[in-house]
Amino acid sequence: MSKGLITVLVVIGVIVVFGFIFFSWGTGVYDNAVKAQEEVNNAWSNVQTMYQRRADLVPQLVATVKGAAENEKSILTQVTQARAGIVNAKTPDELDRAGKQINTAINLAFEAYPQIRSTENFQDLQSQLEGSENRISVARERYNKSVKDYNSYVRGYWKKMALNWFGGSEDFSVRKGFEASEGADKAPTVDFSSK
Repeated sequence: MSKGLITVLVVIGVIVVFGFIFFSWGTGVYDNAVKAQEEVNNAWSNVQTMYQRRADLVPQLVATVKGAAENEKSILTQVTQARAGIVNAKTPDELDRAGKQINTAINLAFEAYPQIRSTENFQDLQSQLEGSENRISVARERYNKSVKDYNSYVRGYWKKMALNWFGGSEDFSVRKGFEASEGADKAPTVDFSSK
């Protein structure tokens, strides 16, 4: 073989090897950007899942607590009224009648609701609300971390260039992290009034 042919083959070999390395690098950048983008999408879906959990759970918990509190309120009202009858009784018959009423009210109360639990229910509600908000907070933090990792990856000079070459029409633009809505800095109120 002549020196010229060997030189041409070496140059072609170097170009092929360089092209292969460049193609492998570019597709690796693209694949990693797609993976990071999917991690961002998954993290945001997890935030949405936590929002849905809260939206499904909180009204049910509030309704349960309100129902238990209303039941206890009626029981305690009956017992209080019967006690007032004992205090206000002026004759032995009135005292006897009031005593029977209080015994009936107490028996009904313990048969219908053997343990007064509204305080416990309110504590459980508070715990569930706190747990839901903590889950949302963790999901938002994970989302923000995945956005940071993704943005750091796609903003690199060579990686941005590779994504333009190998990404075609796909959008690898910078993503925004979670931003609180206006007024979110003010704590919401939980209303137990009957409306």
